[in-house]
Amino acid sequence: MNTQHFLWGSLAAIFFTTASCTAPQRRLHDGAWRAELTVSDGRQAPFLFDVRHAATDTALLTLINGEERVPLAGIHYVADTVIIPIAAYDAEIQARVSGDSLEGRFIRKYIEDDPGIPFKAQRGDAPRFAPPASPATVTIDGTWDVLFVGGKRDTVRNVGVFSTDGQVVTGTILANSGDLRFLEGAVTGTGVQLSAFGGLSPYLIEIDFTGADTFQGTLYTARGKTAFVGRRNNRAALADVYALTKLKRGFGRLSFNLPDAGGRLVSLNDARYKGKVVVVSVLGTWCPNCLDEAEYLAQWYRENKDRGVEIIGLAFERKDDAAYAHAAINRLKAQYGVDYEILFAGKVGGDALAKVLPEIDKLSGYPTTFFIDRKGNVAKIHTGFSGPATGAFYEAWKKEFNALIDELLFINTSRN
Repeated sequence: MNTQHFLWGSLAAIFFTTASCTAPQRRLHDGAWRAELTVSDGRQAPFLFDVRHAATDTALLTLINGEERVPLAGIHYVADTVIIPIAAYDAEIQARVSGDSLEGRFIRKYIEDDPGIPFKAQRGDAPRFAPPASPATVTIDGTWDVLFVGGKRDTVRNVGVFSTDGQVVTGTILANSGDLRFLEGAVTGTGVQLSAFGGLSPYLIEIDFTGADTFQGTLYTARGKTAFVGRRNNRAALADVYALTKLKRGFGRLSFNLPDAGGRLVSLNDARYKGKVVVVSVLGTWCPNCLDEAEYLAQWYRENKDRGVEIIGLAFERKDDAAYAHAAINRLKAQYGVDYEILFAGKVGGDALAKVLPEIDKLSGYPTTFFIDRKGNVAKIHTGFSGPATGAFYEAWKKEFNALIDELLFINTSRN
């Protein structure tokens, strides 16, 4: 189905009907739904969602991945087609409603003429994955060294974190740039399978045990597939996240000077930041791990800003368009209650990074977080973010973050 043509055709049909016929012919029914998005090799990445209508007849759809809940509002209809906006990622699902069934496409609006990813859903309490007749006897619970196979990634350490409740498996895979967030799945006859869809990209993971403490697997996305292997290791850890991004020789400070939404130039020399410990987050509103970091930082800032600490975000967005970028930034700030400044720094992947942050040798991933002492010097640079899906790694990072802030506040205060 050509979604774009179908949608315009539906709009035209509505235009030529009387006003009394403009109400949607069909709508989503409340309750649990099971959906699938097509990924590479024609495989289906399943996910679950829930629909609830308020008294005003407005619908709220909630994506479900393990403990994660992603509410999607603004649902509306064009004849028998439901439009499900995913505002955080500038995307939407367009699907024809037929009773308790949906069929359509996941459209990434930020991609010009995106053909979309095939989508279908069925209302009911069906599990994400059907249980096997004879489940594997090896358990995946615990931490694993994970190595993606092929290209430069086959020398990079990653960490798998998994747990099983009955035959339901949850967990994630951590990389230095972040994690795959909340994966949910089930035991199979030979291993486990997991999937997730939080609004940006569908994931499907298939793992087969090759021994009591080893496995091989494949990660499927809409863009391709990647093989990986795993070995059980209760001390599994990432590479040093403070050694991946460095300043160029001879540099010790950040010198960015960017306009805010009102056109006022902002820099670390401003009175708001001068003499304070400052956390500078390099992010993108399109980056799930950046959103996890923003959610944490927003609450932390509300509770700690009176201690002489400031936060500032530098957002590199999908388009070199200030209006587009500020709209995305404002959505992020509204969603998490962000009180600190987030500045549009330019288009991701272009030359904006080198212009805004000429002091850094390279950026290894999003988010990257700079810790600035009271004198304006870069004290440490942290690459990536291990979010709530990583469990103990997330809790350890929060303690580490607070300890570093306390250290910078104490050192700078004691020297004055």
